[in-house]
Amino acid sequence: MSLNLCNYQKQTREAVRAFWGNRELARRKQVETGKPDQGSRASVTAGKNMVGFVALMKKIVDGNGLKGATVTYGRSVLTLPGFFRPTKQWDMLVLHRDRLIAALEFKSQVGSFGNNFNNRTEEAIGTAHDFWTAYREGGLGEDSPKPFLGWLILLEDAPASTNTRHRPLSSLSA
Repeated sequence: MSLNLCNYQKQTREAVRAFWGNRELARRKQVETGKPDQGSRASVTAGKNMVGFVALMKKIVDGNGLKGATVTYGRSVLTLPGFFRPTKQWDMLVLHRDRLIAALEFKSQVGSFGNNFNNRTEEAIGTAHDFWTAYREGGLGEDSPKPFLGWLILLEDAPASTNTRHRPLSSLSA
């Protein structure tokens, strides 16, 4: 049986457009209320920039016919046990018959590629290590099937993010 990717190319283009549009809406809203964050923070603190990608993943889950699956995201309870920390809140969980099928995180990075990319990389590796250690140690139940773990990052297409020459990280943030 092949995987139905639900026209992901079109959906991805729409999700990227929504990302930039949501950032701008959040920035404008903060300016209108007279309480803008410093710098570009106003564009990122609203927390809804990646909703297009969440919708795409939900569509792919639904399109592949997992009968009775529950897809939770948004303000739902999305907490799983960790090993090195007590719990971790995820952006999206897929459950079937009270068993975890998939846990997904959605992140973005615009600018500040040196330090922030390093931080995102450490976050992804650390989250995965914490999750798989908790899984191995029975944190999801002794007979829990191995779930899919996903980390989607939208990286701004900019010269500093696409340059393949090796440079010191300090030069990337300039």
